[in-house]
Amino acid sequence: MHGASGEPGFLTDGNMRLLLFGGKGGVGKTTAAAATALELALRHPERSLLLISTDPAHSLQDSFSGAQPPPNLKVMELDAQAYLHAFQEKNRQRLMEIASRGTFLDEEDINRFLELSLPGMDELMAFLEISRWVKEGAYDGIIMDTAPTGHTLRLMEMPDLIRKWLEALDALLAKHRYMKKLFRGSYQRDDLDHFIEGLAASVKQMEKLLKDHQQCRFVPVMLAEALSIEETLDLIRELQRLRIGVVDVVINRLYPESPCLTCRHIRARQLQELARIFKEPVFSHLRLWGVPMYPEEIRGMESLRFFWKGLGTDLKSVPILSEEAPLSLPPVTPRVDNPIPLPPPETAMLVFAGKGGVGKTTLACATALRLARAYTGKRILLFSADPAHSLADCLNMPLGPEPVQAAPGLWAMEMDATADFVALKNQYRKELAQFLSQLMPNLDLTFDREVMERIMDLSPPGIDELMALAAVMDFLTPEGYDLLVLDAAPTGHLIRLLELPEIIEGWLKAFFSLFLKYRKIFRLPGISERLVRLSKDLKRLRAILRDPSRAALYGVSILTEMSFAETTDLVAACGRLEIPVPCLFLNMATPDGPDPLCRSLFQRESAVRERFALAFPGIRKTVVYWQSDPRGIENLDALGRILYQSANKGEQKKKNQEAVMGRTSGLWGQISNLSP
Repeated sequence: MHGASGEPGFLTDGNMRLLLFGGKGGVGKTTAAAATALELALRHPERSLLLISTDPAHSLQDSFSGAQPPPNLKVMELDAQAYLHAFQEKNRQRLMEIASRGTFLDEEDINRFLELSLPGMDELMAFLEISRWVKEGAYDGIIMDTAPTGHTLRLMEMPDLIRKWLEALDALLAKHRYMKKLFRGSYQRDDLDHFIEGLAASVKQMEKLLKDHQQCRFVPVMLAEALSIEETLDLIRELQRLRIGVVDVVINRLYPESPCLTCRHIRARQLQELARIFKEPVFSHLRLWGVPMYPEEIRGMESLRFFWKGLGTDLKSVPILSEEAPLSLPPVTPRVDNPIPLPPPETAMLVFAGKGGVGKTTLACATALRLARAYTGKRILLFSADPAHSLADCLNMPLGPEPVQAAPGLWAMEMDATADFVALKNQYRKELAQFLSQLMPNLDLTFDREVMERIMDLSPPGIDELMALAAVMDFLTPEGYDLLVLDAAPTGHLIRLLELPEIIEGWLKAFFSLFLKYRKIFRLPGISERLVRLSKDLKRLRAILRDPSRAALYGVSILTEMSFAETTDLVAACGRLEIPVPCLFLNMATPDGPDPLCRSLFQRESAVRERFALAFPGIRKTVVYWQSDPRGIENLDALGRILYQSANKGEQKKKNQEAVMGRTSGLWGQISNLSP
């Protein structure tokens, strides 16, 4: 099951039909998936393999850099929208007929709700297609590059989401079946029943496949960094809860022994984090595989083939890593090139966005602390919209769905998107039940009640997150907070979230038109008021985001080709949505040095930095160099102080000089014998 002792099972087990790579954004999931697919294709030329991406921000083609894979390996970036469109075209009449059989809604109402309920189900339709390929044996093996953690977990939970949608459709048919049986004495199942049963069977097949440890396995990819470890722990716990098989974990970009001060510092910190991993019960039955930090970016066939060559043995067999070494390391003082001016005092919202794993959370926290220090008297709220929250880990303090004071003038919270939407659905059902019982207390309206209740299950997926985002607007009041700082979800997910208001507004209009059209028989004043408020909050959110004097989106990237490509997509999307992007933070840059690894990384990053300069001439670029662990208020405060220009330029210059001096001082000589 585990494969040979020197290799992970995903490279040696020939029975795997579906192999999924996932984890926090920016850890190398795409590279690991592409390198695995290539290795398996070369080892087994007789097997037909498919490498596929379900990440809304695709980067598979970037990994191959235009090179042609072997003939037995097909590479596909899934166009989920195309699968959804095909499903709609094929089944539109069926869906409309199902709806018309079970409710008083007319064709116009039905059309509107069916169109609005399907956006967001595109990935599900695509996943069902992958499940069908596995069932039919279209490929001997499928390797899947998934989206960042929060998005992936939503995909893993899709069987439950689609089950609710199918139950809503089935409820529409229930009354029709009952009436037919009542008047004819029997009911003959027809094409519509078979359609719902077929979809339900596909979902069951998908669920069965995900839980079949002989045919399907999930490989978490992570870095030996605190935030990556925390997110991976959450991911593995959730996968275990869903009973999805996990055997091997890849720990990427481990630094080698080196005389270089920067490399030694990074390596020492990685070893400390690895020692902590081994104390976690979640990892006790898993095999951990280390992949070194390569001098060159892994792109193209040659480097992908080389990726697994540096694979170390199962890390838990390395003796020194089983005990935490008492390392006392001087911190690396943060260093920044080209700090930007502080956002003006009238700013109402700042959004930090970018590819997963580039440091959005760190920079959002550091900025919020800097603003709280600069604008005393203002109340600032820092909040997270990422389904896989990491604000609490970064600030090193417990957080929940209610604001908690983190520092003078600064509060922080992690939104619970699901809870708000569940509350809305519960309010709708309660008010509907009260209304129907008052309308006709002696009439059995079982079927009608269920149909109307299920309308809320036909809401667009993603509405929960957007509702939570809109709800935060209630905090932006004279009695509440003056400035909101948003730690956003990874790029693909964020772009989708920012584009959702149009879909949600359409969904709200459908509800409002329903209430108006049937106002004599369908009175739900409480839910109507709640939806009106949601509509107003969404309009206000969009208006603020489009106003350069009140809002800005700060892009965060690292100096790699893949992150550059994703940042290009983000800036283009913001252009379409009319959201201002005044600054890009180029984070985790490697300082120049004599060490071959650092020197190579610096040269590689310099070339990407030039690409940023050419591609975005009108956007200010701030380079943030690699630093020691940025967690905790004190470290984040130190970073925030140098990210932005002070009003006093002389003071800023002095601080930058002190930062540079701090980097080259300290007790570096204490770090020795770090090699396992």
